[in-house]
Amino acid sequence: MRVAVVGATGAVGREILKVLEARYFPLSELRLYASPRSAGVRLPFRGEELPVEPLPEGFLPADLVLASAGGSLSKALAPTWAEGGALVVDNSSAWRYEPHVPLVVPEVNRQEIFRHQGIIANPNCTTAILAMALWPLHRAFRAKRVIVATYQAASGAGAKGMEELLSETHRYLHGEAPKAEVFAHPLPFNVIPHIDAFQENGYTREEMKVVWETHKIFGDSSLRISATAVRVPTLRAHAEAVSVEFERPVTPEAAREVLREAPGVEVVDEPLAGRYPMPLTASGKWDVEVGRIRKSLAFENGLDFFVVGDQLLKGAALNAVQIAEEWLKGP
Repeated sequence: MRVAVVGATGAVGREILKVLEARYFPLSELRLYASPRSAGVRLPFRGEELPVEPLPEGFLPADLVLASAGGSLSKALAPTWAEGGALVVDNSSAWRYEPHVPLVVPEVNRQEIFRHQGIIANPNCTTAILAMALWPLHRAFRAKRVIVATYQAASGAGAKGMEELLSETHRYLHGEAPKAEVFAHPLPFNVIPHIDAFQENGYTREEMKVVWETHKIFGDSSLRISATAVRVPTLRAHAEAVSVEFERPVTPEAAREVLREAPGVEVVDEPLAGRYPMPLTASGKWDVEVGRIRKSLAFENGLDFFVVGDQLLKGAALNAVQIAEEWLKGP
């Protein structure tokens, strides 16, 4: 299996290398690509230092391309990679809403992998984390309304977002006014209810991604979803407060039982002992953490819960590698 990682020097690309190594992904050749300014950088993999090559404009000698290099580049080049015989698993938003391109979280809709036409899309990180907790409950109790508020880490805006949070926090603590270049406003000691562009309906594109992508992944556009996406001054892992109304009666105990059986989910729900999902504990973890599971005070058949996941792993790199693993296993 010849594998190419496009965008290898970015935050997600580097995590893909770690995941490929940690999961002993079967490959005969691994080639790393990035922009010309990153050419010559060497990245560790299985005890070696692999060189990063400048990305060519055409064909890639690969059976599998794991791409994390931005939407415009993927839109331009992914069809060429696929025409050359590679399966392209793309982390950008370029292909998510194309009807002929599967949008996949393997624990939810694995079967969609096998209707690909050369390209499979990875969902937005926030959607992937939500889907991991919501899907088992939806399957058991049939969700009909979902209200979600997200608490998204600075690194969701890439390495530059994390760097800006650290540098501007330092400025703030030394009596200087923090600046904002990556974010709409200074992020240190602040929360910003603005991620991506505002749409005509008053929601941001980040919020609408949760709606559009959950509908596509679940194969159910009747599910009513409303989201508020907020950037918070944490470094890594996205958190989400979720309220769900179900068609069928549900109790917190029944929900915990369902979630404990769900692959990729860790129930962390002992609030009196101070155990609940947090970015600090979820960072670097393959599973998403779910806790604070309680009966809704707003919906008759409702639950509230809190879910946290590493957006660079299950929200991006891990999910992409899992798609490739399932593809290799076959239908």
